Amino acid sequence: MANVLEFFKESYQEMTQKVTWPTWSELQNSAVVVLIASIIIALIVLAMDQSSTAVLNLFYGTGA
Repeated sequence: MANVLEFFKESYQEMTQKVTWPTWSELQNSAVVVLIASIIIALIVLAMDQSSTAVLNLFYGTGA
């Protein structure tokens, strides 16, 4: 049990004293980058889905 308590004490010290937390501006910039990347990936997946649907419709002769 002492090992577990020591682990939590050391973890707390590391998180409060040794970790460099990003600033609010850095967090906002990172969030924007993630949002833009997510939109780009979603558009790529949408294009792949639409094109594969069109190819399969041509292949099977359905006009849906």
